[in-house]
Amino acid sequence: MVFRAAVAFLLLLYSFFPTPSQARRDNHGNQTSGLSAEAAPGEVVVGTAGELAEAVRQANLGGPKTILLSDGAYSLDDMLWVAASGVTVRSLSGNRSAVIIQGQGMAGAVTHIFNVPGANFTARDLTLRRVSQHAVQIHGNYNAAQPVLKNLHILDTGEQMIKVSYDPGDLSKRADNGVVEGCLLEYSAGIGPQWYIGGVDAHNARNWVVRRNVFRGIRSPGDAVAEFAVHFWSDSADTLVEGNTIINCDRGIGLGLGDRGHQRGIVRNNMICHNASEGFADVGIALESAPGAQVYNNTVYQEHSYPNAIEYRFPATTGVLIANNLTNKAVGMRDGAAGAVSHNVANAQAGWFVNPGAGDLHLKSARIELVDQGRSISGLSDDFDRQPRPQGPGIDIGADEYQLPDASAPAALLLDD
Repeated sequence: MVFRAAVAFLLLLYSFFPTPSQARRDNHGNQTSGLSAEAAPGEVVVGTAGELAEAVRQANLGGPKTILLSDGAYSLDDMLWVAASGVTVRSLSGNRSAVIIQGQGMAGAVTHIFNVPGANFTARDLTLRRVSQHAVQIHGNYNAAQPVLKNLHILDTGEQMIKVSYDPGDLSKRADNGVVEGCLLEYSAGIGPQWYIGGVDAHNARNWVVRRNVFRGIRSPGDAVAEFAVHFWSDSADTLVEGNTIINCDRGIGLGLGDRGHQRGIVRNNMICHNASEGFADVGIALESAPGAQVYNNTVYQEHSYPNAIEYRFPATTGVLIANNLTNKAVGMRDGAAGAVSHNVANAQAGWFVNPGAGDLHLKSARIELVDQGRSISGLSDDFDRQPRPQGPGIDIGADEYQLPDASAPAALLLDD
C-alpha cells in the first residue's frame, strides 16, 4: 500500500515537470518553458509564435485583450496586425531580455513586429528585432491614439524603429497622446543598413512624451544622413522629449523638417553625444518651422566636424526659447528663424564629463561657469536624473544639476513602476 501511494505521488509530481521531450516548442523549433501560468479574466498566456499570432487574432475578434508572453524566443512568419482597441502585449516575467519577438532580418519578409491601427495599444517588457521596416507602427490615419511603449529593447530594423504614420489628405485623423519610455533603441552593429532609418519618427502627432530612453548607433552607412533618433514633424505639436540619452546617432532630436513643421513642444534634460568623425554626423537638436518650441537644459557633446550642436531654422520658427544648454558647438540661427537665446555655454571640454565616449555627460566636478548660472524656466523642476533643481541659489547649465559624487545616482534605463 505504501509503495502504491509513493508511485502515485511520483506520477503526480512528474505531471507538473515536463521532460525535455515534453517541453513545448514553437513552429520554428524554439524550446519554451512548457509551463502555462493561470490567466486572469481578459488575459491569455502564450508560449509560442503560433500562440502569439492566434492570441492577437482572437483579440481583434473580441477575445482577451491582455497577452502575456512566457520567456523565450518568438520567431514570426508574418507581422502582428493589432486592430482592436485596448490590446496589451507584455512579458509575463517583466524581463525584456527574456522575451524576444523577431522577424527574419532587416532584408527579410516580415515587415513589422506590431502594425497597429487600434487605439490604446500597449507593448512593454519585450525585445523586438530583425524586421525589414518598423518594430512598431502606429497608424494615425486610423486614429490609433494613446499608445504606450515602455521598457522595450528595439534593434536592427530596416527602417525607422517606431513609426507614427498619417494621412496627408486628412490631418483630423491622428495618433495623439503616445508614450515612449524606458526603452533602448539601437543597431547591434553600431550602424544601420541604409540612410532611411530613425528611432521614433512621428507625423501629425500631438501630445507625445518620449522620456528616459537610450538611442544608440542610428547612423547611415552611405548616400545620405540618417533620420533623427527622435523626430516629430508634419504638423505635430506639443511633444515632450526629456531625459533621453542619444549616443553616436547621425542626428539627435528634431521638431519639424523644412516646411513640415511642429507647434510648440519642449526638449529638456537630454544628453546627446557623438564620439566619432566618420559618416554623416549632423546636428544634435534641430528646430525647423517649429514656432513656440522650447529647448533648455540639454547637454550636447559632438566630436565630429558639424558646426552646430543646436540650430533653429526658417522664418516659420518664431518665439522659440533656447536656454541653459551646455554644448561644445554653436547654437546656430539659420534661414531667418527668430527666438530668445540665452544662458547657453558652448565651449564644453571632454574633461568636464564623467565618460563622454559612453554617453555619460554628467559633470565630473562643479564648474563655476555652469553651477547656479542658468535662468529659471517655468516647469523646470528636476534634471536628467530626476533630482530636484535647483540644488543651490540658481539652476545649473546643462542636463545635469551637479551634486557631490556621494549624493548623485545615474538614472536607470529600466522602469520602476
